[in-house]
Amino acid sequence: MTKSASLSPFIAIIGAGPAGLMAAERLSSLSYRVAIYDRMPMPGRKFLMAGRGGLNLTHTEPLDQFLAHYGEARDFITPFITAFPPADLCAWCDSLGESHFVGSSGRVFPKSFKASPLLRAWLRRLEAQGVAFFMRHDWKGCDDQGALRFETEAHATELVKADAVLLALGGASWPKLGATGSWQSVLCDQAIAITPLTASNVGVKVAWSEYFTSRFAGDPLKRLIVSCGAQRAVGEAIVTQQGIEGGAIYALGPALRESISRLGHAMLSLDLRRDVSEADLISRLTKPRGKKSLSTFLASAAGLDPVSIALLRETFFLRDEKLPEDPHALARAIKTCAIKVQGLSGLDRAISTAGGIHRDEIDSHLMIKKMPGVFVAGEMIDWDAPTGGYLMQACFSTSVAAANGIVNWLGKSSA
Repeated sequence: MTKSASLSPFIAIIGAGPAGLMAAERLSSLSYRVAIYDRMPMPGRKFLMAGRGGLNLTHTEPLDQFLAHYGEARDFITPFITAFPPADLCAWCDSLGESHFVGSSGRVFPKSFKASPLLRAWLRRLEAQGVAFFMRHDWKGCDDQGALRFETEAHATELVKADAVLLALGGASWPKLGATGSWQSVLCDQAIAITPLTASNVGVKVAWSEYFTSRFAGDPLKRLIVSCGAQRAVGEAIVTQQGIEGGAIYALGPALRESISRLGHAMLSLDLRRDVSEADLISRLTKPRGKKSLSTFLASAAGLDPVSIALLRETFFLRDEKLPEDPHALARAIKTCAIKVQGLSGLDRAISTAGGIHRDEIDSHLMIKKMPGVFVAGEMIDWDAPTGGYLMQACFSTSVAAANGIVNWLGKSSA
């Protein structure tokens, strides 16, 4: 971007999600003039959606374990999270008057458990620091002189010159909340490589019978170990009309995508009683059944709830097989309940997206190499992570890194 004549550099941030807001806070605290532009009528729309079931900011597990959740992007993401780790994010939350607390699983939440009180306090801070907001401004790229081009609500074109720019436009999940991925065409015109955006942290599609969905859609599956190939996750899930979703499913996203891409389907294996060994189950199921139905016996002897029993029956029904009654085969079926996945749900229901600007296109300060002075943060970059605090942490950490990169670049360019 072209340097302006102002003594106080002006920084334009495009995107009013958590990455854009955090960068704005950092930069405005250093007396830079900061403006945030967004196509939606209010900031933090997806942030609010993320907090509907409890705003999971980060996780308290040891850093080495924490970083392992970023898979093949671990080496890329490590320096940013190391520089702004979970402890710093917790301290930031506390500083807004929303003291954090740690749940039994190690996940971190604000005391209110919701996003709205935190967002209100955050916006008050940004206003006090002089951050300007320009909502209903849809970024359309840059003109020949490097000015940012926005389309306003009145369909007028507005040009904005800035000393530095941060792109924090998110991926393409839940597009009705603002992240449409339309920025891809703008950057492709600049010959910037982009890994295609695909749904992540999303449910899977299973061809359930009408009977099963009519009775059990919406029911939770607890105490699970879920596997896809060599990958496994511990947690819970929920039966849906279209298939199954939940934290344990989301954690296997990369393995599921790879299998579906290669084979056209994927196989999930559910351990329906992770807290009971197969040998113990065999022992329990060897006891006399008497006049009990098989379902009643599975409930009393194996400790399975109705939805788990129905799921077990459903998987055999879908294979045109009968649920075995032999204790050894039955115990094996409970520990390795096999579900054929036909595909992933779409971006319109995904929590996040995988893919984005190829990591080779940005430098260590998160500046786009082919666009000097233009930085990027959050889900626009090609990395992926499961829910549980890992998504939010990386968005915050990369935004802090990009803000620091802008400060560094402005310092060098003014020298």
